Order: sequence, then C-alpha cells, then structure tokens
Amino acid sequence: MLLAYPFRVLVPRRAAPEAATSVAVALLLLAGSVDLVPPSVVIALAAGAGATLAGLRLSRLASRRGIDPTPRAAGVLLDGAVVAAGLTAVVLPLAGIGHTLAVLIGSLVVAALSTAGLYRLPGRSRPAAPVRLRWLVESTGPALGLALAGWLLLPSDVLPAPLRLVAALTLGGLGMAALNAFAGPRRRSGTALCRGGVLLTVGGLVLLAALPSAPAGRAALLAVPPLVFGMLLVAVGAADAADDPESVEPVAAAWPRSVLPAAVLLLASGLHLAAGRAPDRTSVLLALAAVPPLVLRELLRAGDASTSVRRAAHRRPAGRSLRHRRAAPGRWPGTPEPPPEQALGVPEGAATAMGAGSTWSPDHSSAWSGLNRRPAAGSGAPGDRAALLDALAAIGDVPAPAGALLLVDLHGTEGFGPTAREDVLAEAVHRARAVIAPDDLVTGCTGTGFAVVTAAGPVLAYALGTRLLGALGPPYRLAGAMLRVQTSIGLAEVSGAGPADVLRQAELARRRAVQLGRDRVEWYDAFLEEQLVRRLDLERELPGAVARGELDLVYQPVVDLADGQPVGAEALLRWRSPVLGTVLPAELLPVAEDLDLVGELEWWVLDRACRQLSDWSVGVRELWMAVNVTTRELTTPDFVQRLAAVLAAYGVPPERLVVEVSEPRVAGDLSTVVARLAGLRSLGVRTALDDFRAEHASLAQLRRLPIDLLKVGPELVGARPDGQPPLIDVVVNVGERLGVEIVAEELESSTQVEGARRGGCRYGQGFAVARPATAERVEAYFEEFPSASR
Repeated sequence: MLLAYPFRVLVPRRAAPEAATSVAVALLLLAGSVDLVPPSVVIALAAGAGATLAGLRLSRLASRRGIDPTPRAAGVLLDGAVVAAGLTAVVLPLAGIGHTLAVLIGSLVVAALSTAGLYRLPGRSRPAAPVRLRWLVESTGPALGLALAGWLLLPSDVLPAPLRLVAALTLGGLGMAALNAFAGPRRRSGTALCRGGVLLTVGGLVLLAALPSAPAGRAALLAVPPLVFGMLLVAVGAADAADDPESVEPVAAAWPRSVLPAAVLLLASGLHLAAGRAPDRTSVLLALAAVPPLVLRELLRAGDASTSVRRAAHRRPAGRSLRHRRAAPGRWPGTPEPPPEQALGVPEGAATAMGAGSTWSPDHSSAWSGLNRRPAAGSGAPGDRAALLDALAAIGDVPAPAGALLLVDLHGTEGFGPTAREDVLAEAVHRARAVIAPDDLVTGCTGTGFAVVTAAGPVLAYALGTRLLGALGPPYRLAGAMLRVQTSIGLAEVSGAGPADVLRQAELARRRAVQLGRDRVEWYDAFLEEQLVRRLDLERELPGAVARGELDLVYQPVVDLADGQPVGAEALLRWRSPVLGTVLPAELLPVAEDLDLVGELEWWVLDRACRQLSDWSVGVRELWMAVNVTTRELTTPDFVQRLAAVLAAYGVPPERLVVEVSEPRVAGDLSTVVARLAGLRSLGVRTALDDFRAEHASLAQLRRLPIDLLKVGPELVGARPDGQPPLIDVVVNVGERLGVEIVAEELESSTQVEGARRGGCRYGQGFAVARPATAERVEAYFEEFPSASR
C-alpha cells in the first residue's frame, strides 16, 4: 500500500492501466536492448499488451448505452484497428508469407479501419480549403526533413534502396501528420489525440516492416514505442471524443512542428557522419526537395487574402456578410448602438463630420484630390467612399504596390447629437494630422470615424496606428465637459488587392479591434476573416438550437481534497451543432448575449441539471450540482420563484443545488445581486462566487455577498514571482472568517492539486481530478466511491 500511494497520487485513477502498461513496455525494451529477451518476444509481448488494453477500452465505448450510435460505431472500427495492429505485430510474421509483406498487409487493414473509425468520431473539424492547403505546404518541408532523417537512419545493408526510400517517405509523412495532430489548434481534443495515435500506430508498423527482425534484430525494437503508445492513445482519444468532443486551444502550437523535425534531422545527420558515411545522391535530392515548398508557402501567403475574400463572398450575400453588431463583448441587446453598416463598412447618408479647423492633405494627383475636399451639403459619405476607393486604386496601380489603409472608429459619442459628434470628429482629425506624414491622406468614412491612407509599409503603418491611439486618447472638451472616447483601428495592406477588398479587409480588422476591447490596432489576416465568418455561422445556427435538441450537458466532478471523495459536480453546457461541431460556452455565450438568448439557454441548463440531479438521487443522495448563471438572469425579479418551481417539479432538495455567479460581473449591480443571493439562501439553495480574484476591491466586496462557496483559479495556488506566499493563504483566511468554503478549480496537474490542498482549499476540480463527462460516465465514477456523500 505504501508503494502504491505515490502511484495513485501521480497517476489519475482512469489512466492507471495505461501507466502500468507503459512501465511494463519500457522494462521489456530495456531487457531486449541488452539481449536478456529476444527482440521478437519483446515485440510480441509489448504489442499484445498494448492491443489488449486499447481493445478493452474501445470495446467499452462500442458497447456503451445512452450515447449517440455514431461514437459507438467509431469504437467498433477503432477496436478492430488496434486488434489488427496487435495481430500484425504478433501473428502475421509467422504466417509464412514473408515478414515485410505480412506487416504491410496488416498496416493497410489497420489504416482502412482507422480511417473509417476517425470519420465517425465526434468532434471532427474540416478547415476551409485554403487553410488545409496552407497546412499541407507548411508541413511538406518538415516532412521531407523527417524523411531524410529516416533515409539516413534506416539500415542500408539489409534494405533495398527503393524499399528504404518508400519507408523513409512514409515515415516522414506519418510523423509530420502526427505532429500536426498533437500540436494543432485542437491538440487537446479527443479527436486529435485519437488521430495522432492512429498515425503513430501505422508508423510503428511501417518501422516494423522496414527494420530487420532476425536473428538479432534489435533495431526492430524502435518500432515498439510508437506502435504501443499509438494504440493506447487511440483508445484514450476515442473515449474523450465520445464524452466531450471539444477543442481547448484556439491557436496551433507552432514550435513542435518546426523544432522537432529539425532536431531529429540534426541527430540523424550527426549519427550518419559519425559512422563515417558520406551523403549519397538520394539524401541530397531529399534535402533539395524541401526548397520548393518554402517558395510555394510564400506565394500562397500573397494570395491568402484574396482567396479568403472570394470564399466568404461565396458563402455570404454581400448585404448580409457585415451585418455584425458594432459592440464590445458583453454588450446586451437593447443598448444604443451605431447605425447599421453597408457591406463594405461605409454607411449610406453618414455625415462627413470634417468640421472647420481640420487640416487636409495637399493635392498630389487627380485620383487622390477628391479626399481633400469636403463634399457638398447633402452629399454625405458615399462621395468620400468613392474618393477613398480611387486613392486605393492609385496605390495599386504602381508597379510595386505598397501602402496601407487604416480605418479609425471613435466610441463614446453615440448618446450625443450629430453636431456634437462632428465637433469631436473634427478635433480627432486635427489630432491625427499632427502625427501622420505630410503625404498621408485622411478622409471621412463613417459618422463616427475616418480613414487614413498611407504609402508606408505595413510595419510603419502599424506604428502609425499606435501613434494615432496615443493622439486620440486624451479627453475631448464637449459643451463645457470633458468626454473620453475609445478608439478602434483596423489596418489592411495595399498589396495588389482590389480597392474594395482592401476597404473590406480594413473594416474586418476594425471589427476585430472592437470585439477585443477597443483602444487597439488590429492587422487584417486571413485567419481573422475565418474567425469572423465563424461568428456569423454561430449567429445563424444558434437561434432554435434548444428547440432542435442540440444542447447537451457534461458534468465535472468536484472532490474533497482531503480524502479524494467526490462531493458534487458542475454542469457544463455544450452545443452539439450538426453544422459547427461542439461549441463551448466561451464561444457560445457571447453570441447568445448579442442575440438575447442567454435567458433561454440558462433556464434550459437549470431544468436539465435539476432533472439529472433527481435521477442521481437514487444512489447518491448527498452530492450537489453546481450551475452557472449570469448576473443579468440572476437579477431578474422572478428568478428565485422560477427556480423554486423547477426544484419542486423534480423533487430536488434545495440544498443540493449550487448557483454560481461570476465575481467580475457582480459589481455592476451589486445591491440586486446581494438581494437575489440572499433569496436563494433563504430558499435553501447554496450559492457560490466563481472566478474570484484576490484583489482589494474583490476582498472588500466579498464581505457583502451571501455565499457558501468561493471558487478560485490555479493562479492563486502557486508561489508568486516576488517570493511572497501564495495568495490562496489570504483567501482561505478571509473565507474562514466569513464561513465560506474554498473550491480550487481548473487544476490541471498533480502539483496544483497538492498546492491547493496545502493552501487550505477544501474542495477541488479540474482535469487533474476528473474530466468533464456524460451523466452515465460520471455516475459510474461516483459508484467507485460508495461512501461518497456530503
């Protein structure tokens, strides 16, 4: 028991079999490398162990009830794939048809079954064609580097040159594809993990076919790690994808895909030269073959923008594509917003707002001179827009087009009349003229902003945007008062694209600046447009998701850190869209806020969570269920009464429900939040404050809030850079004085779990404790703790 305790602390319960198998395989490899065990026996035992464990895991997935049949079908196919891989490594070489041929036949069977299984796995995402092409081009060079490493490392004395080259190219492609899976933007999703495991498994089989197996055959042991660990990753990833097919990282990790192939190639080259072998013709050709993909990558980057524009135009009618709200994240519908915009971001009939005192650029050409004249009364902004397009066309007509367009938008004048807005805008233009170059052009573009056309390159244009932010930031004097405004700037390069495309790109960048909080400069790129198109897709598909039955809940257990016993679970919303895949709350809720759908979603979550809590009452009566609500919904007058009706409908004791509210949002209506939380506590419902920050204002505010639980993130648990004790000590002391229990959330490592325990947190949740899962899986998890009741 004493020896098992460290293993239980460091390895999660659900991963214990995989960890034990990995240790056993490592010991077998060590024994085979020193000739204590024949390599063929090591391969058979290791592959058999990996295939058996992975097959058992996948068999459970294939036989589970209460889930969509699609992941069950994926489980059947992937189960067949890992069993085929195990048999290929153990049985087929003994079939008498030749070692290499037997393994290659098995590899084809494994690849076919795995491909079919991955196709049926939830959470698959299919990027747009330009994104796939860019990834392919960017991966070709490193893949050829890995192939060159394989060519240098594979034994030349036992492998014919054609077979050696095919094996090297195959290993290079599989290795780079696996790196893309493990380092891509969805690298922690179950689907990506499963896909990477499949690639490792097939790569291990290719190594097994290429490397000599007898009589000594120690080189064949190199095939064991990717083969065995690939099969285990297939099983783990498939189970995770079936439970919670989601993406954690929005951005790919670039360094593994660049550094690891280079490191492998450097190691292979060093070993090759150390053995006294000179580079041959094939290795030189493989090295030269990596050059064209680099050139093609640069050419594709030049065409990325126009390609994305054409794709977006095909998917969205022009009049609808830019109907996106011009509001910062968190703005509720019903608050004042700027006028609607046209498809190219320029409102019809908007006043030019270039008042007296504005400084205008001198004329430089007939195409640009229209920017320097204020339009006649009643002409409005369309004339400015036409002149702006003429100026962009003039830049594009030069032999080597260079320059940039900056769209500047001012926020904070919406509540004032047109005359006051024109005064502010005139002052803003006057300030802008003080920081831009004499040859830069400025023109009215919207009723609340203006445009700057500069011949400077993109880097200098970005620096100009930063200077504009500084110049436009100080307060403006308006009717005897000082008015502060925020500024959003979108920047687009003039690099051969059409004027309308450049204007559209700058408008998209400006919208992104608004979304990210304003007072910033955003530079257009193709990925930015992908994000905005995604946003439009979300806005189109979300209405009606409740009625179509597309919403789902997963549950993350909460445990007592003292003994590891579960005490409850938190209900987490997932939108299983058949069009967009699984959408997480971080992406879903801002869209729901803009569409005024948050109330509908939250009451669906409360109803479903209480119903699930009622179902769990048969066996685990004392476990609680935590549900997040927004302050907007919490402060509605009938929130307490409606919640009481839901509890009564399902016969759930009020004390088993925990209502969580986010701490950063309660300050906006603190008195009403306090009243509603008090009403919930009088009903018997427990209350929790989520996302707590250990700041002076937060600690002072905490004393007023009637709460039972306080949830803190892992950043409060670890040591601070200045060497001071962790902030969790302060929070725990305050919590003890107020009678509040502390819950440490988002714990992703055993170190964080131990830090939370030492810091005095009573409860904990996070991936290091238990991952979110379906109700059936969580219920099975609870059954492992028959004494679990709090």
